[in-house]
Formats: sequence, C-alpha cells, structure tokens
Amino acid sequence: MREVGAYLAENSPRANNGVYERFRAVLHEGNIDKRVQYMIEVLFQVRKDKYKDNVVIPEGLDLVEEDDQITHQISLDDELQIQEGLNVFKFDPNYLENEEKYKEIKTEILGDDSDDESGGSGSESDNEEDDEEAVADKPGITDMTETNLVNLRRTIYLTIMNALSYEEAVHKMMKVNIQEGQEIELCNMIVECCSQERSYSNYYGLIGERFCKLNRVWCESFEEAFANYYETIHRYETNRLRNIARFFGHLIATDAMSWAVFSVVKINEDDTTSSSRIFVKILMQELQESMGLKTMSERFKDPTMRESFTNMFPMDDPTGKSTRFAVNYFTALGLGVLTEDMRANLLVRLVCQLSRALNWVTHTLVM
Repeated sequence: MREVGAYLAENSPRANNGVYERFRAVLHEGNIDKRVQYMIEVLFQVRKDKYKDNVVIPEGLDLVEEDDQITHQISLDDELQIQEGLNVFKFDPNYLENEEKYKEIKTEILGDDSDDESGGSGSESDNEEDDEEAVADKPGITDMTETNLVNLRRTIYLTIMNALSYEEAVHKMMKVNIQEGQEIELCNMIVECCSQERSYSNYYGLIGERFCKLNRVWCESFEEAFANYYETIHRYETNRLRNIARFFGHLIATDAMSWAVFSVVKINEDDTTSSSRIFVKILMQELQESMGLKTMSERFKDPTMRESFTNMFPMDDPTGKSTRFAVNYFTALGLGVLTEDMRANLLVRLVCQLSRALNWVTHTLVM
C-alpha cells in the first residue's frame, strides 16, 4: 500500500478507503503482533503525509509523454495469449537489420537526444577517469574529528529529550539519516540517555522495545550493545549501572531482545567484579518483577536455551568451585529456585567422591 497508495487514492478513492478501513478494523481488534501494529500505524502516517516519499511515478522514470503512451488494460478474467515461445532463444539471421529497425523506432519515440547523450556521457566518463587518476596521486584527507558522528549523536539526543511520548521519539528517530553500520550509535545513545537519569524511566525501555520489534537490525544492535556494556560495566557509577541494568531487563522481559544475550554473562569468582555482580542482580530483579519468579524460572530452564545459560549456571567445573559460587550468589538474591540443577550436580559429585573415598579405605584395610 505504501508503494501504490498514491495511485490508488487518485484513481480509485473508494477502494483505497475500503483498504484503510479494513486496516483500522484490524488495529481495533488487537489480535496482531506488535510489529504488524507498528507497520500499520506507520502506513497511516504515510497516508496522512499524502505519500510524499512514494509518488506515483518517481522522478526520472516519466520518459514517455502521456499522449504518446499506449496503455493495455486487462481484467483478471480475460484469456491472455501467453506466447511461451518468446521465452526460448531463437537465432536471428537478420540480426543487424532488425537492430537498425529497432533504433529507428526508438529514435521516433524518444528523439535524437539519446545518441547525443550517450556520446556525451562517454566523453564525460573519460574525463572522470582522468580526474580520478589525477586525484588518486594526491594524498587523501581523512576527517579524524568524527564531525558527522558527533552531529548524529546530538540529533538523537535532542530528539529523545524533546519528544512528548516514546512513540513520537521513535517516529522522529526513524526519519534520521542513519548510515548502514551506524545503528549501534543510536542504541548507545538511548542507553546513555537512560543512564543519565536520576532514576530509571520506563520511557527509554519503551523506546528500545519498539525499535527491537520494528526491525531485526535494531534488535541485533541492542544485543551487541548489551555485550559491550556488560564488558565495560565497571566504568559506571552505581546509579548509572542501575538504570542500564533495568533498561536491558525491560527489553529481555518483553522478549524484545533474545535471551541468548546471557551467553556473555559468566558467574564465577574469577570472571566477575563487584560492578558486574550488581548489574546482574538488578537485571534479575527487574526480570522477576516484570515476569514473576515462576515464569522467569521456566524461561531459564528452557532446554532450547540451555546452551546460552551455561556460563550463568556453570556445572562443568571439575573442582565445583564455580558451581558453588553461582549457587551461593543466586541464593543470596532470593533466586534459589534457579540453582536446583546446580545443587543436584554438586550432590552427584559429592556422592561420587564419597564412593571413591570409601572404596579406597576398604581397599587399604583389606591390604
């Protein structure tokens, strides 16, 4: 509808209104995915803007004047001559003669400018090649001040701070010209703005959630941002750390971001710092508050995601030191239900150790 809406509104307003009325009914029913809902809302905004970015005929493609156009109108019920033979290559012994006839017809329709333009474009391309060779000899100039990146961050910051609602903020930021590969900058700016608040605001969580559900690219960028922030969380003071943890907790609890991001979290004495332990604590508390302990426990015990949680709930340490550390850590957070598998693992190891010790003592006494 975004591509053909302008043409449909001009030539068949009744059909156009019928389509949008159906879209509006779908929104009111509320039985659709969030991403589909956002796409329909954007479509209504495009219609409100009168398809300014989606014209009927893009500039540069209107080559034939309307009086010279030959339009063939067909119906869905018409029987068409398929002419399957046109799909098969056939050798043309009079190829050159037919090409000359085609050029005459082309000149009659488009005029003689096409040849002049082709000749002119050829000379221009030669000149451009000469210029490129001359420029290649000169040393390049690289802007190390990252002026464009600074301006992009400023634009994103002002947009977030001046918006009245998260929907308005997302809508305006979607119009910002973000180059491919710079999506992570927008995600970082949202997290940084959130961390600067005195207390956590759900406004930022809703912005991140909508971006994640709009496009998979944004979701992957936020997952990358989670890994980066977890690795550098020791650089942040407690208040900023708390806001960042609650922000990502909101994204994970709403399934805007995959739970596979927990693969970067390692709960053991060697790989954690006081900051990372506080970060995980606040993150887990946010999940528990949003989902409930039972639902959160079921998600962590999902067999399809078990591989992503192996570092959080370590059970492959031969000494059992990391397992005991994780058990004590989560139990102290009031999440002992998550440690059941680790406790069972420690119990099995203890039984094996006692069995080996008993066998050794028995063997010694017999000797």
